[in-house]
Amino acid sequence: MVRFLPLALLALTACGGTEPRYLIDSAPAATTAETTQVRMQVATLEMREVSLPAYAEESQILIEGADGALTPLDNALWADEPRRAVTLRLAEAISRGGSATVAAEPWPLETPAQAAVHVQVSDMLARAPGRSEGQSEGQFVLKGQFAVSSYDHVVRERISRFDISVPLPDASPASIARASGQALQNLAIEITQDLRR
Repeated sequence: MVRFLPLALLALTACGGTEPRYLIDSAPAATTAETTQVRMQVATLEMREVSLPAYAEESQILIEGADGALTPLDNALWADEPRRAVTLRLAEAISRGGSATVAAEPWPLETPAQAAVHVQVSDMLARAPGRSEGQSEGQFVLKGQFAVSSYDHVVRERISRFDISVPLPDASPASIARASGQALQNLAIEITQDLRR
C-alpha cells in the first residue's frame, strides 16, 4: 500500500491550483491607417531574453499600494512565466510593426541575425489608483534600458533608456494584464522606431 502513495501525491500535484490565470494581453489590433510597417535597418533581429526584476518574475500578480509595498492580488496568477511571456510579446510586437524578421532567442535560423535587442527592465509594476493626492487612476510603469548589438556592425550599437506609463483604471488582474500588454506594445514601438531606416 505504501508504494502507491507517491503516485497519489503526484496525481494531486498535477491537478494544480484553481486560481484564475491571466495572459499579458497582446496590443489591440491596429487600424487600417496604422498597419504600415516601419522599414528597419536590419532584415533579421534577435530578441534576447528580457531581464526582469525579481518581483516581476513571480507568478503572482502584484500591485503597489499607497505605502509602496508590493502585495499579491487574491487568486490571480500569470498564465505564463513572466520573463518568457514578456520576451515573446516584444518579439511579436516588433515583428508586426517593423519590416524585419524577428524571433526570440535561441535564434532558430542557421544564418545569424543581423542585430540583437537586449532589454533590461528596472521597474515593471502596477500602481494602485489613489496612491497620491489627486490621482484618480493608477498606472502601469515600465522602465529600464534596451541595447542594440550587431556582431558584424550592420547597425551602430547603442543603449537607450525607456520610461513608459500606461493608465490603470482599476486594480483588477484583467486591467493589469491589459495595461502590461499596452506598455510592452509602447516599448516595441520605441525599439522599432530606434531601428528605423
